[in-house]
Amino acid sequence: MGQNIIGYRDEYQRSLDDPEGFWLDAAQAVEWTVPPTQAFDGGQGPAGRWFPDGEMNTAYNALDRHVAAGRGEQPALIHDSAMTGAQRSYSYSELTDQVARFAGVLRAQGVRKGDRVLIYMPMIPEAAIAMLAAARLGAIHSVVFGGFAASELATRLKDATPVVLVTTTGGLEPNRAIEYLPTVHEALTKAGTPELPVIIKHREGFTGLPEGLELNFTDWDAALAAAEPAECVPVKASDTLYILYTSGTTGTPKGVVRDNGGHAVALLWTMAKLYNIGAGDVWWTASDVGWVVGHSYIVYGPLLAGATTLMYEGKPVGTPDAGAFWRVIEAHRVKALFTAPTALRAIRKMDPEAALLKKYDVGTLQTLFTAGERLDTDTYHWAKKVLGIPVVDHWWQTETGWGIVGNPQGMDPLPIKAGSPSLPLPGYDLRILDGFGEEVAAGEEGNIVLALPLPPGTLTTLWGNDQRYVDSYLGAFPGFYATGDSGYRDGDGYVFVMGRTDDIINVAGHRLSTGAMEQVVGTHPAVAECAVIGVVDALKGQKAMGFVVLKAGVSIDPEVLERELVALVRREIGPVADFKNAVVVDALPKTRSGKILRKTMRQIADGEQYTVPSTIEDPAVIEVLAPLLLATRAPQ
Repeated sequence: MGQNIIGYRDEYQRSLDDPEGFWLDAAQAVEWTVPPTQAFDGGQGPAGRWFPDGEMNTAYNALDRHVAAGRGEQPALIHDSAMTGAQRSYSYSELTDQVARFAGVLRAQGVRKGDRVLIYMPMIPEAAIAMLAAARLGAIHSVVFGGFAASELATRLKDATPVVLVTTTGGLEPNRAIEYLPTVHEALTKAGTPELPVIIKHREGFTGLPEGLELNFTDWDAALAAAEPAECVPVKASDTLYILYTSGTTGTPKGVVRDNGGHAVALLWTMAKLYNIGAGDVWWTASDVGWVVGHSYIVYGPLLAGATTLMYEGKPVGTPDAGAFWRVIEAHRVKALFTAPTALRAIRKMDPEAALLKKYDVGTLQTLFTAGERLDTDTYHWAKKVLGIPVVDHWWQTETGWGIVGNPQGMDPLPIKAGSPSLPLPGYDLRILDGFGEEVAAGEEGNIVLALPLPPGTLTTLWGNDQRYVDSYLGAFPGFYATGDSGYRDGDGYVFVMGRTDDIINVAGHRLSTGAMEQVVGTHPAVAECAVIGVVDALKGQKAMGFVVLKAGVSIDPEVLERELVALVRREIGPVADFKNAVVVDALPKTRSGKILRKTMRQIADGEQYTVPSTIEDPAVIEVLAPLLLATRAPQ
């Protein structure tokens, strides 16, 4: 396999040996008003700043420059709503005009460079337009996921102190319509900002502002029609582009800060080198603009690269069936799809033999990328078999904004190993450390950390709180950013991410990874998805407990399944795992971005106080699961 890795190895090593040269070369893909002469200044901010003497505008690079290059008629954004059946395509010229006009609307509301614009919207084109319009003015946007409750919206309003709030009358779920304006009204009241200007995009089928509720609002369409287009405002590369609050926060939220210049450089590098996507390619990220994946790879990355980005309002199943993704790929001739493993598991659960795939021509699809949750080996092999294309896992975080570990498809692609997102990407000096900060041997699990400085495009700090940034990420291992994940590297250097560090359990003195057990449980032919957690055990400290969801149409005696799973774990991991219990459940509690709420499950099982995260997709799942979790408690 050595020959395939040569291109990657050279690029990766250069990024560590000569980061100044490597990233200044990468920065040439950006159009600067003042080109940078220096890549990194370690003296700025709590952990340094990238391209400190450069000036540019992100929205100009994402839109205007493609029009100037003669590609104004190329589709920039396609909106496909499985909820309404509507589809709309915006050319680069049309999208640039819409963004410039909405920037004029924001400017008329008093928005200036450095001001915050809070955006509370579902998956509609106006969400992307509002983000880009804020960037056009040099303002800072903060997108709040449209499913959040009023209290979560209020905490972000208080922390970001925006000049204006941009929203819509409602969002659509497969079985319900969600009215946004009562939530907005309640959030503004809770935040103590009832007079804050609100711009509202009206959607058909929603009530609008209920009687008795008052907002200081402007109608999106009327304001847009009357607006004077605004020009792009150059900003320093180190100026903030956006704040994105980490999901599930309680108390004061953690606002991840992303800069303009480093962000653009990193995303352009990834679109070309990691994803092999360029101008004119159709790229689909099946996520939400409220998450980091939506920021990086629905809005900014593909538009910076001059690609056509697809924005999908719908689900992988139920809108109307498990063939939804295949329909979209055929309809829009998608070259590459980026989704979460949980979406693939949902499709597989409903259509294990991929019978619905045969109805569609998905021949344009060259690569399937996954991230957001570990891609278990069983789902990997299933997707590879039914699609017959490379299935490429990669691993990153809200804080990093782009891939830490991946398999660069725009270079010489590396051999893929099931269960691993492959190798660290350029700029990331990844190490595996034990609890004392010492590097561990290959094959030994430990804390995944990244040597400082972090590469361009990663978080520069937390909004308004440099010290919290240092304490949260840089304090555990001096000189390193702690990812909070555990894992190991094999003899070839491939990284295996096993889960959060608090998903390591201690059984009778043996440190065991619940992630490793999940991988084994997930290989059983009856299992669609699973979660393994460690629960308190009076004798051994902790014991492993499995919760499994069956594939659609599968019928098996739960006791038989439990015996088979116990035997499977014993065979693959060994008796030391002491895995003896597996419970069949209808569904696992997840965030809307697909992460299983293992910590919450563990807290319930251990009888601890717990708060259901605001990001949970369906609170009813926890209500059903709680009695089962409590039943696992050993008599004290």
